[in-house]
Amino acid sequence: MNFEYNERCRELLERVRAFMHEHIYPIEEEIFEFVHDPANLWVPPPQIETLKQKARAEGLWNLFLPHEYAPYSPGLTNLEYAPLAEEMGRVMWASEVFNCSAPDTGNMEVLARYGSDEHKKQWLEPLLAGEIRSSYLMTEPQVASSDATNVETEIRRDGDEYVINGRKWWSSCVYDPRNKIYIVMGKTDTSAPRHAQQSMILVPAGTPGFEIVRPLRVLNDLHSPHGHAEVRMTDVRVPASNLILGEGRGFEIAQGRLGPGRIHHCMRLIGGAQRALEIMCRRVDERVAFGKKLSEQSSIRQDIAKSRGEIEQARLLCLWAADRLDREGNKVARDALAMVKIEIPRMCQRVADRAMQSHGGMGVCQDTVLPEIFSYARYVRIADGPDEVHMSQLGKLTVQQVLAD
Repeated sequence: MNFEYNERCRELLERVRAFMHEHIYPIEEEIFEFVHDPANLWVPPPQIETLKQKARAEGLWNLFLPHEYAPYSPGLTNLEYAPLAEEMGRVMWASEVFNCSAPDTGNMEVLARYGSDEHKKQWLEPLLAGEIRSSYLMTEPQVASSDATNVETEIRRDGDEYVINGRKWWSSCVYDPRNKIYIVMGKTDTSAPRHAQQSMILVPAGTPGFEIVRPLRVLNDLHSPHGHAEVRMTDVRVPASNLILGEGRGFEIAQGRLGPGRIHHCMRLIGGAQRALEIMCRRVDERVAFGKKLSEQSSIRQDIAKSRGEIEQARLLCLWAADRLDREGNKVARDALAMVKIEIPRMCQRVADRAMQSHGGMGVCQDTVLPEIFSYARYVRIADGPDEVHMSQLGKLTVQQVLAD
């Protein structure tokens, strides 16, 4: 296995890195203050749109899309994209600047792979152009949605329309005023086999009967301007043509969507962990306690050593999983995807925690990005399937593989 970055990857990485240093790091604190000002609730920072135009003009755009979609995508592999996503992950909002942020990336992949020509024209093209945003609505408050077959939202055919009734929550990006389309997962036939009951359908923002009930805070942060909402759909009507792929294909689409999405989160978390370690190293080299620098204290050195080792292991695991995803596809590489989803968020959480501890009181306040990195790692351990689901699947696959040898 050779995960040496190829020439195209190295060239793009240098350009992304230069863009981050020139445009993103200098306004990081400014963006933080803007989105946490109550007067700006659900208002996208204008700087983001300006930077999106710059990134697109420089060809640093839609780097996530793993197949050609000219003129919107360079068609990188997951392996080529990994270090670029890692670099973006050093700042929580940076991926949006390059049109590489969740949930839009997963939704674009759904529309690119499974959408009709009409779907692509109406929704995919403006998403690829960064003109609109989108949401993916699967999780529900009434049921354990880690088992997607539990979803209860009803999608019922009525002539040339489908009628949707149900509740969803953790509907990310619903509050963003640029959001124009929701991909909703529900059941079209409860009498069908367990994994053929679900379907996915497109619901345009502003459709009558779609109600935003309340915002959900992530570790007490609203994540403005995108947010996460609990929503209620009451007799929401959309054209039958809004159904994606066909009735009973929802579970198939969900698995195709979540594979790349899971590894993209992990790529970004490696960048967050790397930055946390660097912040920690600088801090402990400039602080003195008990007569010597913190960097000379044995316990601190152990924390740094453990963190570096864990980051390097996670990076290699992620590259290996990305390579398998490219060569074998989601289904065959699902054991690798489970491994990265289990290990990398936990790694980032541990590294961020050590960095926070080394800062004392400063480590848990807004004066560093460490709490944001820690929070991101923590909620990704639940997002796109909790640790327990991935460990159960990985354990099952491992037993099967051993017995098959």
